[in-house]
Amino acid sequence: MILVFVHEMGHFLTAKFFGMRVERFSVGFPPKIVGKQIGETEYVIGATPLGGYVKIAGMVDESMDTEFAEQEPEPWEFRAKPVWQRIVVITAGVIFNILLAALIFIGIKAAYGEATPLAHEDGSVFVADSSLAHTIGLRTGDRILAIGGRPFDPYDDTGSFDALLADDLTLTVECGGDTLTFQGPDDIVTQLTRAGGLGISSQPSVVGAILAGSPAEQIGLQEGDRIVTVGGVPVRFWVELTEQVQASGGGELDLAWARPGVDSLLTARVAPIEESGRYLVGFQYAERFREYGPVEAVGAGVRETWVTTKGTAVNLFRIATGRENFRENLGGPIMVAKYTGQAARAGLRNFWQIVALLSITLAIVNILPIPALDGGHLVFLIYEGITRREPSLRVRMVMQQVGMVLLLTLMVFLFVNDILRL
Repeated sequence: MILVFVHEMGHFLTAKFFGMRVERFSVGFPPKIVGKQIGETEYVIGATPLGGYVKIAGMVDESMDTEFAEQEPEPWEFRAKPVWQRIVVITAGVIFNILLAALIFIGIKAAYGEATPLAHEDGSVFVADSSLAHTIGLRTGDRILAIGGRPFDPYDDTGSFDALLADDLTLTVECGGDTLTFQGPDDIVTQLTRAGGLGISSQPSVVGAILAGSPAEQIGLQEGDRIVTVGGVPVRFWVELTEQVQASGGGELDLAWARPGVDSLLTARVAPIEESGRYLVGFQYAERFREYGPVEAVGAGVRETWVTTKGTAVNLFRIATGRENFRENLGGPIMVAKYTGQAARAGLRNFWQIVALLSITLAIVNILPIPALDGGHLVFLIYEGITRREPSLRVRMVMQQVGMVLLLTLMVFLFVNDILRL
């Protein structure tokens, strides 16, 4: 509802700015739950939360109203305005969605900064045996040099995501002094979805924040300590550490750790505590935190908006061209509700991040050259601008109807697909 409101507000404000009469501003489709007439515009909340619309006088839209076509254009009608003004109005919804995403990303950077798990100082990574990375050819201890031809930075999630979508995906690693290049799968997004990620981690077994009153505090662990062995088993990575703690089943474990400035290893015996089916010693992984000033937050937020927009567009193109699995990579309203709910329960930051991502997705989908979407209207306007003549009303009505059928068919498919995936 937030995204639809912002999108339609873009159409509404630009239409009003150019002197067009807006007859209805609706968030949600019919049937109408509530509506109020203010001036020349009726503001409506519809019962079907699958989108919204702004009804502008003199425009062929979702209402299929063509009564105005039999009369001469009035100065306040959409059709009476110059082509460039109509293009601005049509694209304003998409622009507002991108601007909303940028504002959210900027706000997140300014309010929360950026906390990234500490990376191993030698650049090496842990690779799970059953992971996608292991299937591609990577092994624990390898050092990733580049993904998709771009230098790998473990502290740059957006850059890594962008690099993974390279048309010819390669992973360049250093292994035992040799430089090797592995070829990624063509359907990388589908494979990542199925596997739940690439399956690599660069987090060292370094202690972060200590939980008050926990076993970790009782044995004297401190932030910055590096766990060396757990139950006599050597560990280098956080994943290896947690695996050994879980394998203990809650029994006592001998820990050995190195402390900066101390020559010898420190040791202690600890009994993990059980919480929600997992065994915990009581410390978190170490993080690298970065704060952003106002100007830095703008730069970082705009960059994340660009990378996310580019990545989403490339992903949709890969789906449309058959490189990615159509059914596994598209979600409808049920999936939106599911993931938004999960994000909301994880905190405000996660909630607003998924709102920004969905806002970008809505913008890209709406600008596609499909009749009944903003992109379909834009195609007609570009045609009119080039040929100096408007497409016939009959052609526009037929295309609008075809577009509506296609969208409704897609919506039914997405609903069924969502239910099957659940």
